[in-house]
Amino acid sequence: MTDAPHTANNKDADNKDTVWIVYDGACPLCSAYVRMVRLKQALGDVRLVDAREGGPVVEEVMAQGFDLDQGMAMKMGGRFYHGGQVMHMIAMMSSEAGLFNRLHAWAFRSPLRAKVLYPPLRTGRNIALRLLGHKPLAEAGLGDRPK
Repeated sequence: MTDAPHTANNKDADNKDTVWIVYDGACPLCSAYVRMVRLKQALGDVRLVDAREGGPVVEEVMAQGFDLDQGMAMKMGGRFYHGGQVMHMIAMMSSEAGLFNRLHAWAFRSPLRAKVLYPPLRTGRNIALRLLGHKPLAEAGLGDRPK
């Protein structure tokens, strides 16, 4: 995995062995999360996609009906996950090396805890974006649900 997000010209969006995580790159909390959790160790070939950059994977996520203003998305093995489900899936597959990963595993390995904890995290994301002067993805013309 590279630290840079993959952009619209990515040609391997259909690779079933690749795990795609679509997040809001303007959100400092989201960006810190995808850097801190040890995704490559947990999932192997992981591609981070900044939803604000668009591209085939973002379009595919939107076509599934997921609202990227309501949560990050994951495509893994041809299946899609959204919001708390993404954090749950990552927690289920990640190691517990390091304090952050141990806390993450405890918090999100339970589907119920993931469902309860994700909305306040999303609220923090929305507040951070407003404070930084960023529009929600839908207002910026990106990441909104297909009409």
